[in-house]
Amino acid sequence: MEKMDAVAALAALAQDNRLDVFRLLVQAGPGGMQAGAVAAALALAPNTLTFHFDRLRMAGLVTVRRDGRAMIYAARFDRMNALLGFLTENCCGGAACGPVAECKPVRKRAKMPA
Repeated sequence: MEKMDAVAALAALAQDNRLDVFRLLVQAGPGGMQAGAVAAALALAPNTLTFHFDRLRMAGLVTVRRDGRAMIYAARFDRMNALLGFLTENCCGGAACGPVAECKPVRKRAKMPA
């Protein structure tokens, strides 16, 4: 990951609602969640949530796909792992301190609102 990509990702995550959204999408796994389910889970207004999704998407941290009328958002685990790798690449001053574990999500179905 390039430095400017890391700055953009960190800037996108440096807001409490966006951090909550991203963490929820990570928990949902690669299948993602419907925008309405995210809004309900975090008690966010849809127009506010759209703004946060756009910031996360522009930073490369989430993807979006249409499923009928629903918009499904998912965390980009490759980008999350690249950011973690960037942040820890000089860990321990170059001394062997062990590898940083990469997140390998287990595919699960996102909970849909009733």
